[in-house]
Amino acid sequence: MKKFLSLVLMVLLTGFVSLIAPQPTRSAEDKSKYLDRIENSGVVLKEILDVPDDIPQNLLDKAECVIVYPSVLKAAFGVGASYGRGVMTCRSGENFKGPWGAPSMMALEGASVGFQIGGQATDFVLLVMNDRGASSILSSKVKLGADASAAAGPKGRDAEADTDVTMRAEVLSYSRARGLFAGISLEGSTVRPDNDGNETVYGEKISARDVVLKGKVKAPEAAHQLISLLNKRSPRNDSANK
Repeated sequence: MKKFLSLVLMVLLTGFVSLIAPQPTRSAEDKSKYLDRIENSGVVLKEILDVPDDIPQNLLDKAECVIVYPSVLKAAFGVGASYGRGVMTCRSGENFKGPWGAPSMMALEGASVGFQIGGQATDFVLLVMNDRGASSILSSKVKLGADASAAAGPKGRDAEADTDVTMRAEVLSYSRARGLFAGISLEGSTVRPDNDGNETVYGEKISARDVVLKGKVKAPEAAHQLISLLNKRSPRNDSANK
């Protein structure tokens, strides 16, 4: 009987200790995932900018913002409900003339059941080419090709980047899958701020506009490679109206 009571007491004490002991929170787990995604975005962009046949330098220099979605799965576009997540960073200051700033978490949603992007995870890089496109994307869900003009981006250091399509587009998009890098049209897909992600990363409710355009938070350490890479590769905004 004494052994039985001792066993019961031990079980009760174990349960009590587990209740009062610090437990890893879901938000901490989520934050780690978001920070990993920010860090992976920097890795993806570096790998893309390091290949010979990459994004034309003159287009990168004219971009107001860059959006990176690392490892988006084909299944994310299969039903239009799941989505890929990534980050958006813009040049800071008035008229986007300053250095690249803290990133906002972003979501990418597929257009239709028939949309195909290949059989494995695909990385996407989007260049936002003007103030209107940046403001729209940071404010709400934007459907590419409808709410914001979009086109497949030309590639290659010597590519002709001043075509009518390129000059009219507010968003130029690129993809990388199976090691192959190419311009790709994402018309029909939607891009939107991931406000829950921003709250998780920055520890407060804050809009994407306040993160990216108003600089109200400090960039996390995980964004160091992404931001330093852009400041090194494209330190100056060469848009004609800047």
